[in-house]
Amino acid sequence: MERNIRTSGRLLAALVLSSGSLAGPALPGALLDDVQKAATAWAQVRTETIGLEADWASQKTLLESTLGALQERVRQLEERRAALEVKNSGGRRETEELVGRRQALAEATVEATQRLLALNERLARLRPWLPPRLSAALELPYRSLAAPELSLGERMQHTAAILNRCVHFNRTVAGGEEVIVAAGGEAKLMEVVYWGLSHGYALDRAAGVAYAGAPDANGWEWVPAPELAKAVARLIAVAADKTEPEFVVAPVRASDPAALEPQR
Repeated sequence: MERNIRTSGRLLAALVLSSGSLAGPALPGALLDDVQKAATAWAQVRTETIGLEADWASQKTLLESTLGALQERVRQLEERRAALEVKNSGGRRETEELVGRRQALAEATVEATQRLLALNERLARLRPWLPPRLSAALELPYRSLAAPELSLGERMQHTAAILNRCVHFNRTVAGGEEVIVAAGGEAKLMEVVYWGLSHGYALDRAAGVAYAGAPDANGWEWVPAPELAKAVARLIAVAADKTEPEFVVAPVRASDPAALEPQR
């Protein structure tokens, strides 16, 4: 190719010379050199131009293929971005819902804790009005509820234990032996029988004295009832399955529930 370009330059110079000879006298030597230099420069420029065009043609093909690959990659990334945006929008909604639920749960926990603490305080105030046998049996859960560092779950567990035990005691007839502190302040071991949470009877067999127990203004109280000794003895025998079942008439001390409500 370079040879052709040089040949073309020489032909161009020859044409210029021939044209000069045809037009008039021969060109001076300096002018001829200038023409030859111009032809050579033109040939070099033409050579470089052809080389650049060839390089551009090859580079253009490569760039076009690279551009196509990049455009395809951009399309895939845009599709992935769109899918991620849809997925993230769903995740954001779920996160917002979870945050809302967590906030509601936290508020409900605070409210439940406050109610549970209020219930614990009321149960503690009501303890003196419980039957002594039941109150003694609930010593451990009551003591546990007094701990300030108790968790909500543990506090609820002990509260439920107290309430369930009270409900069970109220539905049964409980009997046995128990140390009774009567109105006089003397503690004696007596036979007792409880009719739920409302009332109970105690018998001092050695002294032949019976006692009627019930919640009063100051808590559970045992009041001497000597006239009930025989009836209470039969009640205790029936409750302990020591005799045939029979109806036994025994008075009951009625109390006003409103008057028994402990005050803060």
